[in-house]
Order: sequence, then structure tokens, then C-alpha cells
Amino acid sequence: MQCPARTVLDVTETLLGADSEVGTLRVVILHRPGAELQRLTPRNNDKLLFDGLPWVARAQQEHDAFADLLRSRGVEVLLVADLLTEALASGAARMHGISAAVDARRLGLPLAQELSVYLRTLDAGALAHVLMAGMTFNELPFDEIELSLVRRMHHGGDFVIDPLPNLLFTRDSSFWIGARVAITSLALPARVRETSLTDLIYAHHPRFLGVRRAYESRSAPVEGGDVLLLAPGVVAVGVGERTTPAGAEALARSLFDDDLAHTVLAVPIAQERAQMHLDTVCTMVDHDAVVMYPNIVDSLSAFTIHRTGSGVKIDGAAPFVKAAADAMGIGKLRVIDTGLDPVTAEREQWDDGNNTLALAPGVVVAYERNAETNARLADSGIEVLPISASELGTGRGGPRCMSCPVARDPL
Repeated sequence: MQCPARTVLDVTETLLGADSEVGTLRVVILHRPGAELQRLTPRNNDKLLFDGLPWVARAQQEHDAFADLLRSRGVEVLLVADLLTEALASGAARMHGISAAVDARRLGLPLAQELSVYLRTLDAGALAHVLMAGMTFNELPFDEIELSLVRRMHHGGDFVIDPLPNLLFTRDSSFWIGARVAITSLALPARVRETSLTDLIYAHHPRFLGVRRAYESRSAPVEGGDVLLLAPGVVAVGVGERTTPAGAEALARSLFDDDLAHTVLAVPIAQERAQMHLDTVCTMVDHDAVVMYPNIVDSLSAFTIHRTGSGVKIDGAAPFVKAAADAMGIGKLRVIDTGLDPVTAEREQWDDGNNTLALAPGVVVAYERNAETNARLADSGIEVLPISASELGTGRGGPRCMSCPVARDPL
């Protein structure tokens, strides 16, 4: 199932791929929050999808503790900034990144050309910084361009290249299934360019040389936070604010064509900020268990899409818990929730209490603030590794959102 990959980093070679949410985690991609978060202001944080202005230094401390915890459990942590810088050693990668960042339709041709010329002069580290953190008109390194009306009419603090503060959530722009990686299509304008950096890294970094792609179609939005690998060959896809029904269907058909799955569950979720992805209300914590927002346990449904000899069969909506168990071939899916108190349940769901990262079957990383959820997980035999997140949580994402597993042991 898995294929070898080489790296320029000083690490041991590891077979890449994943067939579940809970197989022992070996390699993961994280993004340490950086200068892109310092671009957030009260004027732009809503547009850039943050509910507040994080204290960046504290967010970095919290993220460093998260990364150190993973390393202490034997997980190899790859950081986006390092991968991007190393990938930009390639001339083709540089052109890829610059062309995605410089939007001539918005900047006009004279300014776009001048900016592209300047970016080509930067070394890999400086270019990586700009591609992630963005650039304002005040930061343009060249004098006023007389022929650029765009330059003359914009305020100096406006962005000539938008920052990407949501890079923190590496789960969304790609996910691995089997030995392949799927580059997703992000729904909202603030995040669209993230996939260009993810694509650049997988295409040009030596670590991923020879890795094949899954789901090449970008015709409809699919985000990684909506994709759960319930079991080998069984995938659940949330359909709501970010992933569309067309995206879920296109993904299912692509996975069937590539023999990466035999069953896909399309799971409707509320189209609202609090439930932006399926993994905000449900994540796997063991091979037969999920932690789930109790307010939706009885109402969450799924349309089961099967691969058949003659094509595809789509069943009508059924309760998610039963449909998932049937597809996984188990008698019953264990559901762990935050208890019967609706206020506690709602608060902890908002604070990503249901968004856990499994390091192995029955071992998860969770935000420490969700005390009730974590206690119920522990009571159910799940080992909970808590991390602090007073600042990381301002972008609405938990440990699963902040991690893209690149290698897990097969179940």
C-alpha cells in the first residue's frame, strides 16, 4: 500500500501513507504560526476567518508544545515553512509559487510584472516568507510605478499579496489515503491560495518524489477537515459550509476509480461557523469509537455510496452511526460524547472538544480546556494527551485541524 520517499531533511526514511484515522502516527505536517498571524487586525480578521486577534508569541509557544508532544511520542514533525523553503530550491517551484501569489487581474499588468520580477530575486527563505505572510503596498521594495493606477489608488497598508493565516490548519489543503495524497479545493477566498503552496511542496520537495496523487479533479470544493478515514476502504465526507455535494460525489468516484475506497459516506452537516467541517463534531479515537457532539448523535445521517461492478450505487439517508458501523464491518460504533448538559456540550464543541488527533488506537491529543469531554474519553478507556490552546483556538480548529498525517501504520 505504501511507497518509499526520500528527504533532504536529517531524518530516517519512512514509508508514507495512511488507511485510517487511528493507526500509529509516524509522520505529520504542521505549520508553526508566524508573521501571517501578525497581519490580522479588527478590520480584516473576519474576512481572514479568525474570530479574534491571537497573541502570536503565545500561539507559537502553544504550538511548539504541541509539536514537542508529538515528537516525544515518536512522531516525525515536518514544518510547512521548512518544506516550502526547501522546495523553493527548484526554479519551477519558484515560478509556481510566484504565479499563484501575484494576481494580475487585481494588481494590473504593470504592477504584477514588476512584483514578479522582484520576487524572482529573493532567496528561498525570503520568498517562502512572502508567500505565507503576504506583503503590503508599503512593503513594496521599488519606487512608485507611474503607469500603475492600482499602486496610486491603494492605501499603503492594503495587501498586494494576501497573508495566509489559516495555513495553521494543515488538515484542510491535503489528506493522504493509501499511498496517495489528495490536494483539495478550498471553498472560501481567504484560503484558496493555500492549496497552491501545498501543491508546490508535494510536487517539488524531494521528500515526496514519486508520490502519486488522488482526486485530481478540482471542479467542486472538498476540504480535508470534512474527510474521515473510518477504516481501510471506508471514507466519510462531511457536506456543509465547506464541502459541497458535488465535491463529495466527485471525490467518491475518484477514490473508487483509483481503488482507494469501496464505500463513501456523504454526511450532511449544518452550514454554520460552529460546524464548518465534519471533524468539528466527530473524530475517531479508536478503531471502533468516535467522540461526537451529543446534540447531533441522533440526527446525523449519511448517504452511503458504494462501488459496484457496474458503477456506483447511492443508498438513501440512514443514521450515521449505523451506516458507519455497517460500512466498517463492525457490530456497533462506540460513541463517546460530552454528556447530557447542553450548555457544556455546546461550549466544548465550539472549543473543538470533538476535534482530536489520534496518535494510535485509543490515544488522542485534545485541548485541555475541554475538561468534560476529556474526562468522558478517559472514562471510556481513551488516553488523552492535553495541550493548551488559549490562542491557537482563535481560528476555530483543534489538534486534528492543525495536523496533516503523512504516515500511519496500517490497521
